[in-house]
Order: sequence, then C-alpha cells, then structure tokens
Amino acid sequence: MAVKDRDRFSTSTRIRLLGEQTAARVYRSQTRRQARRSRLTGRAALLALVMCTLIVALAYPMREYVSQRAEIDGLQREQQQARQRVERLRDQKARWQDDAYAEQQIRQRLHYVMPGETGFIVVDPHAARQSHAVLGTADRPWYANVWDGVDKSDASDR
Repeated sequence: MAVKDRDRFSTSTRIRLLGEQTAARVYRSQTRRQARRSRLTGRAALLALVMCTLIVALAYPMREYVSQRAEIDGLQREQQQARQRVERLRDQKARWQDDAYAEQQIRQRLHYVMPGETGFIVVDPHAARQSHAVLGTADRPWYANVWDGVDKSDASDR
C-alpha cells in the first residue's frame, strides 16, 4: 500500500495524469468543433463552383438555341402560309382560264350585259346621300382640285 501511495504522489504519475486530463479536454473540444464545423468540404465547394461556372457558361447558348428554335418555327409557319396562298392563286388562275367563269366575273364586276338584255343597278339611298356630299369638289374645274391637293399636302408637311 505504501508503494501505491508513493506512486500516486510521484512526479511521473502526476505528469501522466495531467497528460491524460489534457488529452481528454482536447478530445472533447475536437468533438465539439467537429459538431460545429459545417459539412461543406473543400471538394464540395470546388464542385459547387464548377457547377455554377457550367450553368453560367451554358445559359447564353441555351437561350440562343431556344430563340433560334422559335424563329425556325415562325419561318416554317410563314412557309406553310405562303404555300397555301400559292395554292389558292393557282386555283384562281385555273378558274380564270375557264371562259364561263371569266364571263360571269366580267358581268358581275363591270356590270356588262349581253346584247338584248336590260341591265339594272339598284342604288342604296344612304349611299346616294353620302356621294352628294362628295360632289362638291366635282362642281369645280379639275385644276382647282389639283391645286387644293397641293395645298393640303403642303399643309400636312408643316
């Protein structure tokens, strides 16, 4: 027992106890520090930086790609409309090649009548009143109307 008491108070024992206590404190502080330390490591930060760089680098080409696709779609729509218009014009040209259709259109649009027929034109009474209001310029000589047109265009420039 005397040996135990002597070991308990010896310098080497005290130093060993102090070392163990210090090691326990360091271990506790490291575990606390590790618990507080964020999980973002250097590799994760580098990966995040690379991903952000890729996103920024690809944003402009993707925007251009989308806008070009929209432009292509618009041009394809215009092309389809132009094809449909060409088809309508071809149909109309083919109809005008037929003499019966041409005669019908001439009679309808130009009010032509065949010899021996009597032509009638029904005038809307409201349209006649409107045309009388415009006839004020028809009562004057033609050169007065021309000069009035020149004066009006000159006044509109100012």
